Amino acid sequence: MILSICLSPCIDVNMEVDSLGVGRTNKIINKRIFYTGKAINVARGLKRLGADVYATGFMYEDNGRLFEQELHYEQVPYKFIWCEGRVRENYKFVDNKSMLTEVNDLSPKVSDVKKQELLDLVERLSHNCEAVVLSGGLAKGMKPSYYGEVLKRAGKDTIKVVDASGDRLFEALKVGVDLVKPNLDELQSTLGITVNSKEEALAGCYDLLQMGAKRVLLSLGKNGAIITNGTNNYYCKSINVAMNSTVGAGDGMVAAAANALAKGAPLEEILRCGVAGGTAAVTTPDSITFIKDKYEEILAGITVTKI
Repeated sequence: MILSICLSPCIDVNMEVDSLGVGRTNKIINKRIFYTGKAINVARGLKRLGADVYATGFMYEDNGRLFEQELHYEQVPYKFIWCEGRVRENYKFVDNKSMLTEVNDLSPKVSDVKKQELLDLVERLSHNCEAVVLSGGLAKGMKPSYYGEVLKRAGKDTIKVVDASGDRLFEALKVGVDLVKPNLDELQSTLGITVNSKEEALAGCYDLLQMGAKRVLLSLGKNGAIITNGTNNYYCKSINVAMNSTVGAGDGMVAAAANALAKGAPLEEILRCGVAGGTAAVTTPDSITFIKDKYEEILAGITVTKI
């Protein structure tokens, strides 16, 4: 089983408007609501790949039941630590000039008692897990060190996959991580570097390896991805597809890569699966994950080269 841990769920409300003006009435043309959070998205992707997956994390009493409906629909089993308050809501407005305006909410604060409850739950659940995935942000007021605390409870021999940046990533690396998946912007901001070539990208990946990662899967967006374990380096170029949504592309990559890693796939296959997952996600409109048939179609058409 793969345990996917969400520390900060959110509701994304995406709206198309005819125009967006401050201080006046704006008309909504189209509205889409996603019950999300990076690890929630990963759990859905894993389930669609046929993996034995379980979702956990923090959830909030006022509107969290809507997430249960979504997970029931995807047939993803779950157990949350329920907290007071509402799941944060992020609003994205796109006007007729394709200008994006975002208003992001803050997550409610989680009590120390609830934090401890989740740590204990992760420890119990991980006894039956080959791997855990920890990704996304933290609840309000939560220290980055909580990332490390969660991973310590997962057990020494459990495969650990992390999708985070900054201090959260550094705290995870102190524990040791089997696979980290930054994108290019996250790599640069986390390490304080500028990347202008594959060689410089690999150098940044090597820094993460020295800090405690066993493998680094670096997303290059539409240009594909790089993976390295410090000994072998591979590159996989994505194929050209119709981009219908960028929502959940990174989470699709994490889901497919984690699934391959848990099955014992070699480094180059983890990369190939990850790129297929991320690419398939952007082809799926009105969704936060991919369709399995599209994933398999893309997987069959991409190749990996050693660098």
